[in-house]
Amino acid sequence: MLYPIYVHKEENSAYCAIFPDIPGCFAGADDIQALPRAAQEAVEAHFGADEDPIPSATPPDTWTAHPDYQDGGFWMLVDIDLSRVRSRAVRLNISLPENLVQRIDATARQRGQSRSAFLATAAEREMTGV
Repeated sequence: MLYPIYVHKEENSAYCAIFPDIPGCFAGADDIQALPRAAQEAVEAHFGADEDPIPSATPPDTWTAHPDYQDGGFWMLVDIDLSRVRSRAVRLNISLPENLVQRIDATARQRGQSRSAFLATAAEREMTGV
């Protein structure tokens, strides 16, 4: 589902995104290309254990006149995969070569992801061929 996010960036800071449709949900990323992935992770974390209903997305026009979104930022639409939002996490104990773990961690950090999120994304890509 496409959700509007309001993005702003101050000098020498990361991009910060606010979800007007999801009060209290924020995402951040060092570069704009990483923001959609960070937004997905933010929504997943926001609703992880919560049983509240997930609000529907509204068009950005709904929010453009709101005083909270008048500080020189800009709007983006991000595609949030809601099927991943309430999926229950399962703890795994796996063994991998140490140098592979180090490379996974470094790549995940560059992408603004956790190790778990990186491995889950890699597994999904491998299984779906994307």
